[in-house]
Amino acid sequence: MLVEPETRTGPHPPSPRLRALPMVIFGSRWLQLPLYLGLIIAQCVYIALFVKELWHLSWHALDLTEQQIMMSVLALIDVVMISNLLVMVIVGGYETFVSRLDLAGHPDEPEWLGHVNASVLKIKLAMAIIGISSIALLRTFIEAGNLGSDRAGFTEKGVMWQVLIHITFIASAIGIAFVDKLSDSGARRHAE
Repeated sequence: MLVEPETRTGPHPPSPRLRALPMVIFGSRWLQLPLYLGLIIAQCVYIALFVKELWHLSWHALDLTEQQIMMSVLALIDVVMISNLLVMVIVGGYETFVSRLDLAGHPDEPEWLGHVNASVLKIKLAMAIIGISSIALLRTFIEAGNLGSDRAGFTEKGVMWQVLIHITFIASAIGIAFVDKLSDSGARRHAE
């Protein structure tokens, strides 16, 4: 195998015509910035929804039954979980696909951010979606059981579809984790 000797200035620099295209392609990652800013606005909408739900719960707490309070609290938890999902996508996605946040040493740096990559982000998102789906399914079961499926607007078929969708989320998360584990073990074997 012939190896071309390097000059004192290092390897041959790429031609100027080829440098512009990689720079444009690499710079295109900044096109995602408006998407992340939009998700921050969506986060503000969820804050307003949380405050509205909390105000309603606080204002009417003495007039509500225990189950109505539980449903309101589940709605608050649902908003928080969706908000957490937004934070993971905004922070993790920006760090992974756009630019580093340079938070090393900052006291509020999220622990998970140091080892986030596209695979970890997918698994975290899948787990958050399962959590959100679980809360929605629990609310459906409680509402359908309390009011009777006819009066609550729930049909047996509708609840069945919701359960099947939840099971699909779980199966998808297991599949993503399995493929990620296979990829990691393959990469480790290749590195050895």
